[in-house]
Amino acid sequence: MAKAGKLLIVDDNRNILSAVKLLTESIFAEVTTLPSPNSLISTIHTFAPDVILLDMNFHAGINSGNEGLYWLREVLSKYPETKVVLFTAYADIELAVKAMKEGAFDFVVKPWDNAKLVATLQNAYKATKEKAKKNANSTPTSENRVEMYWGESAEMKRIRKMVEHVAITDANILITGENGTGKEMLAREIHRQSMRCHKPMVALDMGAIPESLFESELFGHKKGAFTDAHTDREGKFLTANGSTLFMDEIGNLPLHLQVKMLSALQNRAVTPLGTNESKPTDIRLISATNCDLNDAVANGKFRQDLLFRINTIHIHIPPLRNRREDIVPLAEIFIEHYCKKYNKSGLLLAMETAEKLKAHSWEGNIRELQNTIEKAVIMCEGNIIKPEILEVRIAQRTITEAQTLEEMERQLIGNAIEQCCGNLSQVAQQLGITRQTLYNKIKRYGL
Repeated sequence: MAKAGKLLIVDDNRNILSAVKLLTESIFAEVTTLPSPNSLISTIHTFAPDVILLDMNFHAGINSGNEGLYWLREVLSKYPETKVVLFTAYADIELAVKAMKEGAFDFVVKPWDNAKLVATLQNAYKATKEKAKKNANSTPTSENRVEMYWGESAEMKRIRKMVEHVAITDANILITGENGTGKEMLAREIHRQSMRCHKPMVALDMGAIPESLFESELFGHKKGAFTDAHTDREGKFLTANGSTLFMDEIGNLPLHLQVKMLSALQNRAVTPLGTNESKPTDIRLISATNCDLNDAVANGKFRQDLLFRINTIHIHIPPLRNRREDIVPLAEIFIEHYCKKYNKSGLLLAMETAEKLKAHSWEGNIRELQNTIEKAVIMCEGNIIKPEILEVRIAQRTITEAQTLEEMERQLIGNAIEQCCGNLSQVAQQLGITRQTLYNKIKRYGL
């Protein structure tokens, strides 16, 4: 039988690690060992095992010999699809049975029987593959979701490098940018690269929820908590437990709920409406907004302490007009996507069409480009997308005249930094603004 799957063995006895590795290398395609569970979670993220053989007890006793139970919970909370087989001594069989009730696939007793151990691990791997196949056949996909395209612009390359560093952490991230720049797409990419990627990201658009329902949507409610609360409802903080919660348009959150959200983030627990019971929750928060939250803080519309809490890492996505080298490649990605959707093939952009796309201002950013290309694919009768079927107008202004105030401000600050050789005190003095305002704008524009 051909070797398949990945096995991770965790045991503090190096002799056992060597023996089991030697036994299982003829069955599994890849086998990795750990002498301690301390790096277990990070190893799962990098190695992505299908099956874990986990010892129940290690030399540093946790919770009176319940280390295996503790690490089982940690693994399943972050990687629920991974099958965990427990390695236990006869004295711990009762504990192993308890662990199976909490999600362990099976257990093997030491000293082990080789055939029994191999059969159990093979069954665990088979169960993993069957579950994956079932999910592939049943999980719906979004028709309009397109894979993350980083592009060739210097700013997007910088953002990509930043994401590679922070995605694996649990740091809260604030994404800013104009409407349509792809803030949710970036959030999903961060989640995909995170250690929580085995659970779906939970998204909440604060701009689409009536203010009266904000609290229920975030924290949940008990039946009868208010009119029309006919059943219990689990809020997004609990739905996203062990995963990522993406809150779009977070600037719309009312002040009185900002206090409760700050408390939920600090205490890692929420209290649903209509109850005094606090429920623990473990989320990684990614927020997004198209407004300046620092201005909102200055105007008393957003709490500064909450901004500090959600803004551990700040990523500002530039508008599409500032990354024109990415317009045509993005358009080609959308063409391929919509050709599949509408059963067309071989559509290409005419050279004049590509030039027209690059000349457009794209005030709606990537979303506007996506909608424009979808219409073009639908309306195209031949194999070439000609410029006349694009529903865009080329602005008859010079580049300087077409600049937005934001673009001019970014250029002005960049020039001042260059003239002052990076001395920010001189830059602030030259521009007539405070150092703090200068810092905020440098961070916002990625200078």
